[in-house]
Amino acid sequence: MAEYYWLLVASALVFMMQAGFLCLESGRIRSKNSINVAAKNISDFIISTTLFWLFGFGIMFGDSVAGLFGISDFFFDDQHTPWQISFFLFQMMFCGTASTLTSGAVAERMTFIGYLAITVVLSAFIYPIVGHWTWSGVYPSDGPKGWLEALGFIDFAGSTVVHSVGGWVALAAIIIIGPRMGRFEEGIRLPPGNNLPLSALGTLLIWFGWIGFNGGSTLALTDDVPIILLNTFISAAWGALIAAAINYFRDGYIEVGFVLNGTIAGLVGITASCHVVSPGASVIIGAVSGVVVYFGSLLMERWRLDDALDVVPAHLFAGIWGTLSVALFGQTDKIDNGLGVLGQLGVQALGIVVVGIYCFVVGYAGMWLLNRLMPLRASKEQEEQGLNVAEHRATTELFDLLTSMQYQQNNADFSRPVPEEPFTEVGQIARKYNQVIDRVSTEIAQRDNALMRFQESEIRKSAILNSSMDCIVTINRFGSVMEFNPAAERTFGCLKKQVEGKSFIGLFIREEDRKKIFESLNSGFSTSNGLILNRRNPFRLQRSPNNDFPAEIAITKANTETSQESEYTLHIRDMTRHVKLQERLKFLAYSDPLTSLYNRTYLMESLISALLFATKQKTSVGLLFLDLDNFKIINDTLGHKAGDELLCEVARRLIGVSDQFDVIARWGGDEFVFMMTENVTESRLAQRAQQILEAMRAPVYLNEQYFTIPTSIGITHTPEDEPSLDAEKLIQQADIAMYWAKEKGRDNAQFFTPEMANIVTKKFGFEKEINDALASKQFSLVFQPKVLMEKNNILGLEALIRWNHPSKGLISPADFIPIAEESNLIIKIDEWVIDQVLQQQKVWREQGLHIVPIAVNLSGRHLVSDSLVSYISQQLKAYDMEGRLLEIEITEGVLLQDIQRCIEVMAELKALNIKISIDDFGTGYSSLSYLKRLPLDILKLDQSFVEECDRHIEDAKICETIIHLARSLDLRIVAEGVETAPQAEMLKSLGCEVFQGYYFHKPMLNVDIAKLLTSGPLAD
Repeated sequence: MAEYYWLLVASALVFMMQAGFLCLESGRIRSKNSINVAAKNISDFIISTTLFWLFGFGIMFGDSVAGLFGISDFFFDDQHTPWQISFFLFQMMFCGTASTLTSGAVAERMTFIGYLAITVVLSAFIYPIVGHWTWSGVYPSDGPKGWLEALGFIDFAGSTVVHSVGGWVALAAIIIIGPRMGRFEEGIRLPPGNNLPLSALGTLLIWFGWIGFNGGSTLALTDDVPIILLNTFISAAWGALIAAAINYFRDGYIEVGFVLNGTIAGLVGITASCHVVSPGASVIIGAVSGVVVYFGSLLMERWRLDDALDVVPAHLFAGIWGTLSVALFGQTDKIDNGLGVLGQLGVQALGIVVVGIYCFVVGYAGMWLLNRLMPLRASKEQEEQGLNVAEHRATTELFDLLTSMQYQQNNADFSRPVPEEPFTEVGQIARKYNQVIDRVSTEIAQRDNALMRFQESEIRKSAILNSSMDCIVTINRFGSVMEFNPAAERTFGCLKKQVEGKSFIGLFIREEDRKKIFESLNSGFSTSNGLILNRRNPFRLQRSPNNDFPAEIAITKANTETSQESEYTLHIRDMTRHVKLQERLKFLAYSDPLTSLYNRTYLMESLISALLFATKQKTSVGLLFLDLDNFKIINDTLGHKAGDELLCEVARRLIGVSDQFDVIARWGGDEFVFMMTENVTESRLAQRAQQILEAMRAPVYLNEQYFTIPTSIGITHTPEDEPSLDAEKLIQQADIAMYWAKEKGRDNAQFFTPEMANIVTKKFGFEKEINDALASKQFSLVFQPKVLMEKNNILGLEALIRWNHPSKGLISPADFIPIAEESNLIIKIDEWVIDQVLQQQKVWREQGLHIVPIAVNLSGRHLVSDSLVSYISQQLKAYDMEGRLLEIEITEGVLLQDIQRCIEVMAELKALNIKISIDDFGTGYSSLSYLKRLPLDILKLDQSFVEECDRHIEDAKICETIIHLARSLDLRIVAEGVETAPQAEMLKSLGCEVFQGYYFHKPMLNVDIAKLLTSGPLAD
C-alpha cells in the first residue's frame, strides 16, 4: 500500500503549484485584470482535469500505436489499482501545470472564452501526444514505448513535456494575439504589477510544489528523492541569484521580476536532469538558466513579442536548456541507456526540435482557426477598461474611485466630490482626496486674488516674462548694462559683475555697427536705421573682437514718468545653431550625402530654370546621363563600403572634368547626370563625354585591387527648333540614349535620336501585346518529334510555341521571345507552355495513346527563379503526371548567370524525375567543366554544326567530338535541325542515334501527333 503514498503526497504538492501560479500571475499584472487572471487559472485547471480524465490519460499512457499515441484507459474509473489511480492523479496535476502557463503570457488582452478554447487545444491535442512520445513507458500498458523514449530521450519531470510544451503554445498565442496597448510605444512603460509580495508568495508556493513535481517523478519514495530535491533547490537558488546579479550589473538595480523568473527558470532547467546530475552540475544548470531567462526576456522585447510574465524565457527557453543539460551533465551510469554524450545530445536535440515543431504548429494552427471563428483578442475598449469589469462585471472600490477621478479630469468639474466608501482603505483615500481638492480650490482662489493685486507693481517683470528669450539684458538710456541674466552670461562668456555698469554697445556690438546703434538708442529705438523697438531684429553681435555670431534681438521699453530714466530690455536669442541647421537642411535637401554632389531634386530645379533661361535667350541645354557598368558586381563582391568609395571616386573625377557652369548630380544608385548650359553644341557635348570616358577608364584602387570603371553615357540637348522641351522629357531622352550605349557594347557615349524612342515605344507595345495574347489565348503549341534512328521510332517530342496575332498573323518566336525574356513575361509564357504540355499529355493518356516525354524550352530567368520547381511539382500533381514525361531544355547561355543556383535548381528538378537537356550545345561560352558538375541527361547538337556536317570535314569533326564527349559522360546526344538524308547518314556513321528535324518530321499539331502515337513509342 505504501508504494502509492508518495504519489498521493506528490500530487497534493504539485496541486499546490496551481495556487502558486494564481498568486504569481495575479500579482504581476495590473489590478484591473487580476480577477480575470485568477479566474483563468482556476478554469484552465478544471478544463484540463476534465479532458485528461476523459481521454488525455488514455492518449498519453494507453496501449501504444507505433509509439505515437495510446488507445486505452479512457474515462479512467475504479477498475484500476490504487497505485494506478494515484499515478493518474499525479499526471493530471502535470497536465494542469502545462495548461496554466499560457494565461500568464497573454494576460491582460485575451478574452476569457478564447483562453478556455486554447486550453482545450493544449490539453486535448498537444500535451497528451507529446507525453506519450516521451513518458508512456513509465505506466504498464501494451504496445511499444513512445518513439522518443525508445530512442533514449530523457525528460525526467518535464522540462520539455510540461514547460516547453506550455511555452511553445504561449509563444504561438503571443504571436497571434499581439502586444498589449502601449507595450512597445516610446515613452510608455507598463507597471511591473499590482502586488509584487503576492507574486513572491506565488513563487514560493510554486517552489514548494516543485518538491512533488520533481520528487514525485520517481513514482515512489526511493533513496533518490533526497538528492533530486537537493539538486532542485540548488538550481532554483542559483537561477535567481544569477538573474538578479546580471540585472544589477547591467541596470544598476534589482528588479523583483528577474528574481522571481530566475527562480522559476532554475526550477524548469533542472527538472529534466535532476535524477542524473550532481549538486555541482545543478549549480551550473541553474546559473545558466538565470542567464537564459534574463537575456531571453530582452530578446522577446527586441522581437516586440509581449510576454506579460516572461513565460517563454522562463519555461520554454529554460526548458530547452534543461533538456540539453541531461546530455551535457548527466552521469552515464545513472542514465544507463547505452548512449554516449554525443549520442544522448543528438537524441535530446531531436526531441526538442520535434516537440517544438509539433506544439507550435498545432498550437498556432488551432489558435489561428479559433481566431477566425471567434476573436481571441479583447477589444480596445475592453483592454482599457480592464478585463475584470469587461469580462466578469467585477468592479472594485478602487475602480469606482478611479472612474470618478477620471470624470473630474476629463470634464474639469471638481464641484462634486468622489464617492467615499466608509470603513475601507479606498474610502479613506477618497476622503483625503476630496479634502485635498477642497484645499487646492481654496488656495487657487486666494492666489488669483493675490496675483491680481500684485500685477500693477510688477509691470517691469511681466514685460520681461512676456518677451521670454534666451538672453535678457536691461540697459539704461546711455547703453549701460543694468541686468544680465545667467543665459546672457553663458551666451557672451562673461559674468554679470564683469559687465554691470559698462556699455553694452562697446562690449557686444561690432565696431562697424556701433555708430548706427548709438543713433538708434538716442532715438529710443524708433528710427528705421538700426534696431527698432518691439520688433525681432536680425543682427550680428560679438562675444569678443573677431568672434561674432548671428542673433535675433527684440527690444521692449519700461516706461517711467520721465524719459530721462527710460530703460530698455533686450531679449536676445543666439541663432548660431538655427543658422547651421538651416544650412544643413539646405544641404540635405539639395545634396547627395554620400558624394556631396547635387541630388535629383536640385538637378530638376536647376534644369527647369536653365530651360526657361535657354528659351528666352535662344540657347541650348545639354545633358549627359551616366551609368557605371558592372557596378553591381563590385558592390556585391567587395561590399557596400567599397561601392560607396567607388561612387565618391566617380564624383571626384566628374568634378575634375567640369567647369564652373556645369551642374553634376547623382541621379540615384550608380547613375549620374552632367548638365551643361554654356556654349552647348554637339561637338562640345561629345568632347565632354570623351573626357568623362577617359577619366573613368583610369584604374581605381579598392580593397587592395585595381579596377576600371567603364561607363555608358547617353547625350541629349534641347534643339534650336524646340527650345521649350520640358525637363522630364530631356532626362528621359538622355536615359534612353544611355541604355542605347549599353546595347552598343558599354563604355561609350551615344546621342539621342527619335528612332531610339520609337524602338522603346514599340518594345513596350510588344510587351503589352504579349500580355494580351496570354489572356486571349492567341498562343498555341506544335510538337516536333525526336526519333531513334528511323522515322517511325518516336522517342519524344519538343513543344514549340506559336503566336497567331489577330491582325499581324503568325509572329515568329524569334521576334517576341527576346522581348519577353527581358521581363517577367517570359515566366508567364514558360508556365503557360508547361501547363499546356501536361494538359495535352493527360488528354492523350485518356485517349489510350502511348505518351512520350515532351521537352519544354525554359528561359534562364525562370530557371533561377524561386517559383519554378514548386510550380512544376504543383502542375504534375494537378494533372497526375509522372516527372519522367517532362523534359526541360536550357541553353548554354543560361549557365553564365549563376552556375551554383542552376545546379541547385537542376538537382530539385531531377528529384522530380525530370530529364534535363542542354540545347544548342557548342555555340555558347560555358566551360566544359560545367558538364561534370551539372545533373544533365541530354546534349542537343546545334543545327549550325549539323547543317554542313556532310560537306565540310571541320563540322563533321566537331559533331564527332561532341558525340564522343556525350558518350564519355554517359549523356544521350540529340542532333537537331537534320534536314537531308546525307546529314542523317553522316551523323549515324559518327554514332548519333537520336534525331530531330524536317527530314524526319516537321512541327505538327496535336491531332497529327496523336496519329503517330497510336503505334506506340520506342522505349528508352
